[in-house]
Amino acid sequence: MTSPLRIPLRRLPRTRAALLALLMVAGVMTALTATAQPARADERICDQYGSTTIQGKYVVQNNRWGTSATQCIDVTGTGFRLAQADGSVPTNGAPKSYPSVYYGCHYTNCSPGTNLPVQVSSIGSAPSSISYTYVDNAVYNASYDIWLDPTPKRDGVNRTEIMIWLNRVGPIQPIGSRVGTANVGGRNWEVWTGSNGSNDVISFIAPSAITSMSFDVMDFVDETVARGMAQRSWYLTSVQAGFEPWQNGAGLAVNSFSASVNTGGSGGGDGGGGEPAPSGCEVTYTTNSWSNGFTADVRVRNTGSTAINGWEMNFALPAGQSVTSAWNATVSSAGGTVTARPVEHNRNIEPGGTQSFGFQGTHSGGTLAKPARFTLNGTVCTVK
Repeated sequence: MTSPLRIPLRRLPRTRAALLALLMVAGVMTALTATAQPARADERICDQYGSTTIQGKYVVQNNRWGTSATQCIDVTGTGFRLAQADGSVPTNGAPKSYPSVYYGCHYTNCSPGTNLPVQVSSIGSAPSSISYTYVDNAVYNASYDIWLDPTPKRDGVNRTEIMIWLNRVGPIQPIGSRVGTANVGGRNWEVWTGSNGSNDVISFIAPSAITSMSFDVMDFVDETVARGMAQRSWYLTSVQAGFEPWQNGAGLAVNSFSASVNTGGSGGGDGGGGEPAPSGCEVTYTTNSWSNGFTADVRVRNTGSTAINGWEMNFALPAGQSVTSAWNATVSSAGGTVTARPVEHNRNIEPGGTQSFGFQGTHSGGTLAKPARFTLNGTVCTVK
């Protein structure tokens, strides 16, 4: 490139020449400054247990624990991609790794600012979302892990592992044996239970691939407690999303991940507009259905001793159901989770008082199942 100093300034008037020289020197300095601050590139991690943080909130880990073959991940601002995943292990045994992103504590490495571990009984909601990219030339599962322990553990193996398989490719199966099915978070799942020798495992297997999902982690925790594999006095220690590859895996990616845990006294941490959580609530849910449609009346009672000034209710519709319209509330739905917020005249609920709203929806036929869990400003309500 021609240097600015080689321009024949003597051909220009002195004042214009001086001005041009100053501008060109400033341009050179600006260019040097720009090259000194390159744009942020993806970070590649190939260390066996190498990790980094993203968004100042989550930890991304390579976690190559079951093989000596090379594995590398490219970390992005919102997730990661498996850049290299060499080698294979027998499909009737454990996977070769679990590259993942997590919120909480994993073998003493806690994500920045996390409030985990938190006692299950104090959690009002734990909203999370995930988006995956899949490949065909590998054997793997796409797994979301939820860890529970009787103590507020920050290191080592927890007592119970909840696995949500959003996709599986190849001749692999969950730990243990199939024990039935369940509708959790508005979706149907195969349910498997067993032990890997170190901890108990309950697995929820999607019947077909799910590329993205928004849900409440507590729906799966509640189902696990109901099946006797955890207790509400236990602690949630971490939530993690990633892949368990047995063969290959390059190209698999977590495009985005988010998670938070809102305690009952967190003051509307579940999106309740900053309103305080109630000390108690009770929901009466009644429906009227026909062929492929239904209406629902939701009546919420404040069983606490203080007034609720502004509220947000969250619940998951069972699979095959959707909302089409509503009254006495603003109702929205995403990923099967319904959020209802009041209109002006039913915004406040006095102690012992009730407010109600309703909605109309569609369903896929058959018996109309009801939501299993309702939260009001992050507090789990009793359902009548």
